[in-house]
Amino acid sequence: MIRTFTLAAALVTPVATFAQDLPTAPYLPLKMATQAAEAAVEACSAEGHNVSVAIVARSGVTKAILRADNAGPHTVGSSTGKAFTSASMGRDTTVLAGFIGAKPENDGLRDMDSRLVIQAGGLPIKIGGALVGGIGVGGAPSGAIDETCARAGLDAIGAE
Repeated sequence: MIRTFTLAAALVTPVATFAQDLPTAPYLPLKMATQAAEAAVEACSAEGHNVSVAIVARSGVTKAILRADNAGPHTVGSSTGKAFTSASMGRDTTVLAGFIGAKPENDGLRDMDSRLVIQAGGLPIKIGGALVGGIGVGGAPSGAIDETCARAGLDAIGAE
């Protein structure tokens, strides 16, 4: 019996040690993504704006999309592109648009990936200092309003 126990312990120990060495990464749970999207839609609806809100994970994969009643057909693509841009660049899209506008040599950033939408209304989602995704809002009369609604979504989940 002691020999069996020793053999079993010897076989399990390397696996346990290896598992402890695996990296871990923070992520955005679906429930939080949904809460943020709902809060952003509600914030814009309260101001009379019919928008779409997209939440993407850090990888750029869509976690949630909400489209308000009567939101334009273009708003889903716009919100998804803004969320993707914020998650992949780790910046809000207003700052990114200004960065490109101020330096024409950076204009190539617009063509890096066809999924990028560099217009105001996208914010990175950071929790505890870690980038875990992006939120994008599309459909309000201005990018500034889109961004305000996106900020309401971040506030609802305690994101930075």
